[in-house]
Amino acid sequence: MSLKKYSWEISQNEEHPAGKAMLYATGLTDKKMNQPFVGVASCGYESNPCNMHLNDFAGLIKASSQEHDLTGLVFNTIGISDGTSMGTLGMRYSLVSREIIADSIESFIIGHSFDGCVAVAGCDKNMPGAVMGMTRTNRPSIMVYGGTIASGNYKGEKLNIVSAFEAFGKRVNGSISDEDYDGVIRNACPGKGACGGMYTANTMSSAIEAMGMSLPYSASYPANSPEKLRECREVNKYMKILLEKDIKPTDIITRKSIENAVTVTIALGGSTNAVMHIIAIARTAGVDFTIEDFKKINAKTPMIGDFKPSGKFMMEDLHEQGGLPAFMKYMLLNGYLHGDCLTVTGKTLEENLENIDPISPSLVNVIHPLEQPIKATGHLCILDGNLAPEGAVAKITGKEGNAFTGPAQVFDSEQEANEAIRDHKVNRGSVIVIRNIGPKGGPGMPEMLKPTSMIIGAGLGSDVALITDGRFSGGTHGFVVGHVTPEAYLGGPIGLLKDGDMVTIDADNLKLTCDVSDEEFEARRKVWKRKDLSDLQGTLKKYNILVSTASEGCVTDK
Repeated sequence: MSLKKYSWEISQNEEHPAGKAMLYATGLTDKKMNQPFVGVASCGYESNPCNMHLNDFAGLIKASSQEHDLTGLVFNTIGISDGTSMGTLGMRYSLVSREIIADSIESFIIGHSFDGCVAVAGCDKNMPGAVMGMTRTNRPSIMVYGGTIASGNYKGEKLNIVSAFEAFGKRVNGSISDEDYDGVIRNACPGKGACGGMYTANTMSSAIEAMGMSLPYSASYPANSPEKLRECREVNKYMKILLEKDIKPTDIITRKSIENAVTVTIALGGSTNAVMHIIAIARTAGVDFTIEDFKKINAKTPMIGDFKPSGKFMMEDLHEQGGLPAFMKYMLLNGYLHGDCLTVTGKTLEENLENIDPISPSLVNVIHPLEQPIKATGHLCILDGNLAPEGAVAKITGKEGNAFTGPAQVFDSEQEANEAIRDHKVNRGSVIVIRNIGPKGGPGMPEMLKPTSMIIGAGLGSDVALITDGRFSGGTHGFVVGHVTPEAYLGGPIGLLKDGDMVTIDADNLKLTCDVSDEEFEARRKVWKRKDLSDLQGTLKKYNILVSTASEGCVTDK
C-alpha cells in the first residue's frame, strides 16, 4: 500500500526474512502485513483506577484498526500512580516514569519499524510521557486519554482522591470520627478513571487536546461513558487520515499550539505540573518555549474554571455542559486561542470547533464569564527572587491571598515535615520549607500532596505557607510554591535557609525572597554539604545524573 513507509522494512523486505517469519508466527495474514502497522501503546496496569481499564481500551483500538485497513498491535509501557505512591519512597519514581514511558514508546515504534502510534494514557505522567515519546519518533500519532473518574459519595458529600488525604489531616486534628474516616477512604474513588478535579491528569488531557494531539472531547469524556468507548473505536479513522497526509507530531506541536495548551491550562485553573510537562513537550518538539513564556500568557489569561481542588466542580460537570470543545469554542470566539493550528483530525482547531456551541458561562457554573473571572490574571505564577534565581511556580487562585511573610520552619525531607504537622509542631504564621527533594536531590522531585492535605485537614490552610524544591499534586491547594530552582542539591538558596529566616511570597510582584543577605548566603555556602546520594543505583541514579532543572522541564536528554 502507498501508506506503508516504515513497516515495509520487516513485513515486505526480502532481505530481512526473519522479521517476516516472526510476523507470520504471530498469526498475521498477508493482508495485515500489507497494511500500515500502528503500535497501540497501553499504559495499563491493574493497581490503580486511572489505568486499570486502559488495556481494554487498547484492545478496542486494535480491533477497530482492521475496519480502516490498518494493522494495530498492542504493546505496553508503564505508569507509576501518584495517588498510590504519595508520601512513600515510591513517589520518587513518579516523575521518572514520564521519561521511561517516552523512552519505551520511542524504542518500540522505531525498533519495530511501525508507521504510527496510538497511545492510551491515564494517570498524569502517562500523558506527557506518551506525547514526548510519539514526538521523538515523529510518525503519525494520537493520544487517547483514559478518562476522568466519577465522583465518590459519602453521607451526601461529593468525594474525590484529595478527600482521602484531607480526611487524614482531619483525623490528626481530631475533627473526624474513625467511622467517617473509613467511610471517606472507602468511597472516595468509585471505579475506573483518573482523578476527577482539575488535577494534573485532567489538566494534561485538556492541554494535550488543546495542543491538537488528541481527538475533540478526549479530555472530558468520563472513563465509564459510552462516548469514551466510541472514541476508542473511531481513533483509527483519524490515524488513517494522518498516515495518508503524513501529518506528524512536529506538524501539530508548534509554538501556537503550545500557547493554546497553556492558555487552556491557565483558564481552567490547572495544575502546576503542567509548567514542566508542557516545557518538556515543547523541548522534545524543538519549540523554543520557556517559563518566561508561561509568565507572559499567565499575565493576560483570566482564570475562569471553578474546579476542585480550590473550586467546586469536577471534570464530569464540564462534560455535562458540552465538554472541553464547548469551553474552547468560547475561548476561541473571545480571541484567546489560535484557530489555525493543525490537529490529529487532519483539520485545524477552528474547523474542529466549527459546529460546536460555546459553553454558557455564569457565576454559578463550572465556567465563569471572562468578564467576571475567578481571578483576573492566571493562577500559575512564575516567581523569582533571591530564593529562586532560576524560577519557581506558585498556584495562586486568589482564595489564598496574594502575599505571605513568615519565619521559615525548615525540613530536609517530606517525612520530617509530615511528622511535625502530625505532632502539632508547625507554628501558625510560619513558612514551611521542604527541601532536598528536587529532580536531582529527591531524586525524582516527589509531590507534596500529603503535607499540604494534612495542613488543610488540620485547619492550618490559611495560617501557613509552604515552599519546596519538589512538586505539588494537581490536588494541592493553599499558599504553596514549588519547583524552586536551583534546588537544594545544586546549592540553591533554598538549601541555605535556616529556621527563623523571614520568607516572603509576593504573588502580585511575582517574587520569592528572604531577608538573608548575599554575604550571609555566601558564608553559609562555605559550610553547606550536599545531600549524600552515594547509595543510589539503577533508575534513580541514572535520573540523578541526567535530569535537567524544573525550569527546563526535567528532561533527561538535554
